[in-house]
Amino acid sequence: MAKAGKKKVAPGDVATNRQARHRYDIIDKLECGIVLQGTEVKALREGAVQIKDAYAQVWEGELWLHNCHISPYAPAAANNHEPERVRKLLAKRTEIQRLAGQLSEKGLTLVPLRIYFKGQNAKVELGLAKGRDRFDKRQAIKERETKRDMDRALREANR
Repeated sequence: MAKAGKKKVAPGDVATNRQARHRYDIIDKLECGIVLQGTEVKALREGAVQIKDAYAQVWEGELWLHNCHISPYAPAAANNHEPERVRKLLAKRTEIQRLAGQLSEKGLTLVPLRIYFKGQNAKVELGLAKGRDRFDKRQAIKERETKRDMDRALREANR
């Protein structure tokens, strides 16, 4: 019987994008700060964020996060934030310029891999990613299953 409930995220993580590792090959990673409003921080601490369809973009020399849904914070009914607003990401200018150069290549995109707190600051881990073909996805699944079968056979042989 299958386990019920939500899949656990790593300790300290607010949200992880598990689909990103399936859909893309991650080439490079970058840690960025994120500019948030007060109610967004409180909603993040509750874990009310979804980054499955989110992506980052370099625009006019700045990094921006699109399609990241942070649910409204219930106790702040009157002064709440817009859930799907575009949020600014904080990174060094040299890193942004390097990413802009790499993004000019065809087929590369910036995908948020996880959102977490480092101290009191919210951070986003971005991955420079290249999209996988359907065949590549099937190949990755096949390799994972064969590795699992080999590990299982080794455990049985060592008993």
